[in-house]
Amino acid sequence: MLIWAALFAVGVYFIGVPTSDPLIAFGWLWLATIAWRSHEPWRTHLRFLRDWLPICLLLVLYNVTRGYADRFFAPHVTELIAFDKWAFGGITGGLTPTEWLQDNLWQPGVVQWWEVAVSLVYFSHFLVMPTIAVVLWMRSREQWARFMRRWFLLCVLGLITYFFYPAAPPWWAALPEHGNLIEAVRISTHGWDAIGLHGAGNTLNALQVEASNPVAAMPSLHTAFAFMSVVFFLPVVKRYLWPLLFAYPLSMTFTLVYTAEHWVIDVLVGWAYVGVVFLVMGAVERWWGRRRGALN
Repeated sequence: MLIWAALFAVGVYFIGVPTSDPLIAFGWLWLATIAWRSHEPWRTHLRFLRDWLPICLLLVLYNVTRGYADRFFAPHVTELIAFDKWAFGGITGGLTPTEWLQDNLWQPGVVQWWEVAVSLVYFSHFLVMPTIAVVLWMRSREQWARFMRRWFLLCVLGLITYFFYPAAPPWWAALPEHGNLIEAVRISTHGWDAIGLHGAGNTLNALQVEASNPVAAMPSLHTAFAFMSVVFFLPVVKRYLWPLLFAYPLSMTFTLVYTAEHWVIDVLVGWAYVGVVFLVMGAVERWWGRRRGALN
């Protein structure tokens, strides 16, 4: 595992963070499972390819399809600005939360210490869910299947929404070509410079421009994934530890709003989608369990 960690660190430093291609991310995770269980025979390690290759291909299809989600309807933004101002304008002086946070915390040309944490939290979106899934795959195939069903349903609901309601993020609304509707700057990768990972930041910046749909902000799957990664484990975690778990989706929420990646309304809808996913999949699994019991 130390060898794997060293190779991963070198890869991030020279190549960049593995964010755009699920095949690359799961390739690193496959190597991690080999390093963790190096005593196992190769046929055991090859089961990873059998189980994960179809899932990786589906994720690649999702990423490609998501890029076309803004081809049918004009992007929405003014109503998102209006909601954030209506909900929080009383404490922000009529500004959106993104504008207020950047006015009070961000300094142009200066990388604050908290921006390092912000960039790390933002980057965690690309690895936390796959890592949880791989760990579950090694420990409990039943729980892995439950997790993957919820993950894919969440992705499908998000993709459908992107097609029928393309929504622009704060940084998009702040661009001159879109009318300078607010004053905000996209700063989600600024923290990389402070810790010397310039390549990581450059790679992620390029992916933000080239490999993503700029008007796929509603719902915020960044927050939805973070929230789901916590909610899934609540039944088996002692309640006094829940605040510690919820610190992750809350820090992701702060990160996305502060860095102009998402509106607060995007986050709230993402949380609601997680609730819908767990209600639907829970009902389906209970129905399937009763059906199997009746057949047996």
